[in-house]
Amino acid sequence: MNELPLEIPARECKIAIVAAEFNHFIVQQLVDGALDALQRNGVEDSNITLAWVPGAFELPLAADVLAAGREHDAVIALGAVIRGGTPHFDYVAGECSRGIAQVGLKHGLPAILEY
Repeated sequence: MNELPLEIPARECKIAIVAAEFNHFIVQQLVDGALDALQRNGVEDSNITLAWVPGAFELPLAADVLAAGREHDAVIALGAVIRGGTPHFDYVAGECSRGIAQVGLKHGLPAILEY
């Protein structure tokens, strides 16, 4: 087995987190968990950027703007889309997922979506 070494030590990684304000009570817990995981793995607080957007639908645009700046090694998008009795969930979650995937492909960096 060939293993590829991590080129950037965790303490030097620059991570952008984009979080949706909508369903804040859920998203804040996702943000807290992400920050905790990054810090436990050696990423320094000064290397983490946190940006809030109105809802999940805006996550890809904000992630794209942050990735385009080439200041971050990865972008993490966090939102909460709750399934109800209408197709709203399918539209928002589907477009959000597609948008975040495009950000990663367009900029050649990890673009992670959790909701």
